[in-house]
Amino acid sequence: MNNSSLCTEAGYVSLNKYGEQLCGDRVEQASNEECSILVLADGLGSGVKANILSTLTSKILCTMIEGGMPIEECIDTIAATLPVCKVRGVAYSTFTIIRVVRNRMVELIQFDNPAVIALRGGQRFDYPVTTRTVEGKTIHESRFPVEENDLFIAMSDGAPFAGVGTAFNYGWTRDNIIDFAEANYLPESSAKYVAGNIAEECNRLYGGQPGDDTTIAVVRIRARQSVNLVIGPPSTPDQDIKMMNLFFAKEGEKIVCGGTTSSVAARYLGKKVIPTIDYPDPEVPPISRIEGVDLVTEGVVTISKVLKIAQDCLEGRNLDGDWLTKKDGASLIAQALIERATDINFFVGKAINPAHQNPDLPITFGIKIQLIDSLAGALEKLGKRIKVSYF
Repeated sequence: MNNSSLCTEAGYVSLNKYGEQLCGDRVEQASNEECSILVLADGLGSGVKANILSTLTSKILCTMIEGGMPIEECIDTIAATLPVCKVRGVAYSTFTIIRVVRNRMVELIQFDNPAVIALRGGQRFDYPVTTRTVEGKTIHESRFPVEENDLFIAMSDGAPFAGVGTAFNYGWTRDNIIDFAEANYLPESSAKYVAGNIAEECNRLYGGQPGDDTTIAVVRIRARQSVNLVIGPPSTPDQDIKMMNLFFAKEGEKIVCGGTTSSVAARYLGKKVIPTIDYPDPEVPPISRIEGVDLVTEGVVTISKVLKIAQDCLEGRNLDGDWLTKKDGASLIAQALIERATDINFFVGKAINPAHQNPDLPITFGIKIQLIDSLAGALEKLGKRIKVSYF
């Protein structure tokens, strides 16, 4: 039976080897009602060849594991599929598989990557490991129950090699990485944040010039948390109360976007919209306040900034994560949707804003809908459970 009070969250950050345009590491993810799967593959060497090897390995393993195929068949398929390097005469990609079953059990399958780090309660957790040989490869396997706030940190070998010969004689060892993860642990930190924090330290130890492709992938077991966002008034005013009834009846944080929408929400609550004149970011309109609402922002311009942040997270950009500490409307929405939420409900009004009919303005109703659809799609790929309702 699925543990419905918990969910599995994953995030990763990759650093390309200095001077390479392609990363030789690859992370692939899949999820269904039965399980959530993350595969980290590290191709032999670097550049194009490594990228091809890791891409094939991660996609094959993720697809076959999701389909319930035994590891023996998965490895046999990889061996038969990977192109052989003419220089080295081998087809080689290491891999780590993290599979969480019904938010109750985790399975780890590891081949030649640095061993997965597990934190429980923010401290090192030594999990059971069995070893066997499959198709000539030494495979390490583990299976054990999960608990809320468990963290599983997978990495390519670029991570423990960070700082070799500079900050450390023998690199940033696995024990060093565990110490760093424990020292920086916060129960509320998302998987993406943890991965970015470790990857940023790797980049620092490399002096900004990674000597190898470096990927940190994190899986986190966390409690479900809902965030609800409404943007745009309904297509007809007689639907105002219906939309607001449904919006405010939902559990979780409440975010209201758009001037007209704010007026509708304030009228429904019997409160006033209190504007602010703070401009933490001159490119993002200021926020307002309504008693009973967690966050009130401008609409389309702000949401377009949120979409950019979500896409950067999805593609492993914006390593420093500056939006995590900023106080402008777009960053605050991104923090709620990307960091805190597991379940997101969008309430989208289909009224056409008269202010947007000025031919000198590039904003149209179609753009607003497209923005929400794109944002919902990006958040879904980040592992969020999304529902969009139109009025």
